[in-house]
Amino acid sequence: MPAKLERQLAIVTVRMVVQLVLVGYVLTFLFAAVSPFWTALAAIIMVLFASQEIVARQKRRLPGVWKYGLGAGCTLLAAGTVTMFALLTELRPDPWYHPRYALPLLGMILGNTMTGISLGLDVLTNSLVRERAAVEACLALGGTRHQALLPIIRDALRSGFMPIMNSMAAIGLVSLPGMMTGQILAGVEPVDAVKYQLLIMFLIAGGTGLGTLAAVLGGARLLTDHRHRLRLDRLADEKSI
Repeated sequence: MPAKLERQLAIVTVRMVVQLVLVGYVLTFLFAAVSPFWTALAAIIMVLFASQEIVARQKRRLPGVWKYGLGAGCTLLAAGTVTMFALLTELRPDPWYHPRYALPLLGMILGNTMTGISLGLDVLTNSLVRERAAVEACLALGGTRHQALLPIIRDALRSGFMPIMNSMAAIGLVSLPGMMTGQILAGVEPVDAVKYQLLIMFLIAGGTGLGTLAAVLGGARLLTDHRHRLRLDRLADEKSI
């Protein structure tokens, strides 16, 4: 076990260094090009990698295309919508798709949205398997799938929202966030840095909330059918993962 842990630590360390070095070169190219095509391509690649991480963190996974499609779709919807809103209404860079602003902002929102979606879906699927008897009993007594799954959906949403809620509660008291710290080190007045950080935190919270809500409700719908039956047969077998 210790040897395996050391090997995993070495692998993630090397992966981190390689990824950051490559990203540095890629961003240098994107900042020089300032092309909507290259910016959109980079954003799509970021979303695809985020959806892959969402799938990798699931103990029980949805079948077929939904295994990746649900996470990717909800991530793109939430992070893309919030990022576009910020670029077009608050930041307003020239041009609006400038990668120097769009990609870092998308990355911050995407990382937190990915965490919320992965936690929400994991709690949803595991709770449905664990509480199968209670859900099916409610359905057998005439309850709709929405009524039967409501307590589980609430738990899944609570789990998905918890990381960003903890961050918002502790920010400024327990830790100074990275963007605010970077601006202060760059010479920006602390009050101005706080204003930008507040904007970023609201955007992150909005993206996380929207993505988690869409993913959990979408997962609940996929694991039931129009006849209000629980369809756990649509979950991939845990042994096959």
